[in-house]
Amino acid sequence: MHISVVGSGYVGTTIAACFAELGHRVTAIDIDEETVSRLNGGSATLYEPGLDELLASHIGEQLTATTDYSVIPETDVTFLALPTPSRDDGSIDTSIIVAAAESVGKALASKSDQHLVVVKSTVTPGSTETEIGPAVRRGSGNETGQISLAMNPEFLREGTAVEDFLSPDKLVLGTEPGDEWAATTLRAVFEPLTERTGVPVVETDIREAEMIKYANNAFLATKISLINELGNICKEHGVDAYEVADAIGLDDRISEQFLRSGVGWGGSCFPKDVAAIISAARETGYEPELLSAAVGVNDRQPARMVELLTNHVHPADKRIAVLGLAFKPGTDDIRGSRAAVVIQSLLERGATVVGYDPVAADNMREQFPEVEYADSAPAALEGTHGALVVTDWPEFAALDDEFDTMVSPVVVDGRRIIERREGIAYEGLTW
Repeated sequence: MHISVVGSGYVGTTIAACFAELGHRVTAIDIDEETVSRLNGGSATLYEPGLDELLASHIGEQLTATTDYSVIPETDVTFLALPTPSRDDGSIDTSIIVAAAESVGKALASKSDQHLVVVKSTVTPGSTETEIGPAVRRGSGNETGQISLAMNPEFLREGTAVEDFLSPDKLVLGTEPGDEWAATTLRAVFEPLTERTGVPVVETDIREAEMIKYANNAFLATKISLINELGNICKEHGVDAYEVADAIGLDDRISEQFLRSGVGWGGSCFPKDVAAIISAARETGYEPELLSAAVGVNDRQPARMVELLTNHVHPADKRIAVLGLAFKPGTDDIRGSRAAVVIQSLLERGATVVGYDPVAADNMREQFPEVEYADSAPAALEGTHGALVVTDWPEFAALDDEFDTMVSPVVVDGRRIIERREGIAYEGLTW
């Protein structure tokens, strides 16, 4: 099939490259000329393991990029992968995807054949039906159903996005009731994947598909906050929270995943999606108390790191290392990074902060230009009075002699990755 993907950010670039890997012909569309130029050169504008290799192997053959929406009528299916950022009240701003949807509609005005428009962006229940679909049809001037709509939420984790697409744990295909053509077409898009992997496929209505994405992320975020709350209690009683987590994870109703207590969740998905579903619930008059509590627990975790540091050394006029700046290993994304909250807290307390991350330092430098950025973890530790480990990059586990270069060897480990315990004032965040 010939697929057009509108939006070449994190999700759009990943799915475009992966659809090409599945054998489809793909046209990526973005209004940013630099992004399009980079894609046509075989590289992404973001760091994601394995993505550049896929782009390089398919660009110019199975995959091309353009700023021109007029190619859309030549394609069979269009995926909308545009950002839906948070407003101040936590609700999502759909203006970007709605504007793109109207542009897609205008491009389709001259097409006589049926066309499927699939929303890949994360939007609250009802958005495809009440905002995005009408924008497409308004642009096309066709209200008769020539354009079909679908929702296919993404479950891509930064750092493993390519693997997550090509080896998913589920596919969710949402179409309008009675639109069998749309359902059949969407199945055909993913047929190379389903035949190869046998992945479970959930076929449902559009609103249910929209909600599944939010429910998925809200559940995982709440699970993390719950284990962090339990970890905080364990800390107060001198109990190893990880031994507790290992035991309860053997219960198949709980499972071991997402039971690593620590500094909390961040990134571009969990904070935005949980805030959005809380806002959507409140709009109906329902107060989601459990989700609000999960956010509260998460927001307090970075402060615990700084509090534990001050038990040993007050940050004022001290040199403090922050190891790990990305919100998780395997990505350069600092959106929702717990490190940003920690850095801000340290600066407010008068510390001199030196940060290190193998790939995310440049992004954090834009937010905190006053911070010193080291080229390596050992360089970041040298001459410091304390260190906080915020992101569990594997290289931090191997640090040993480097702690001896610190003025005051105080380490607060927010991810339980540091192997050395002797000879330093060591504090685990929740154990």
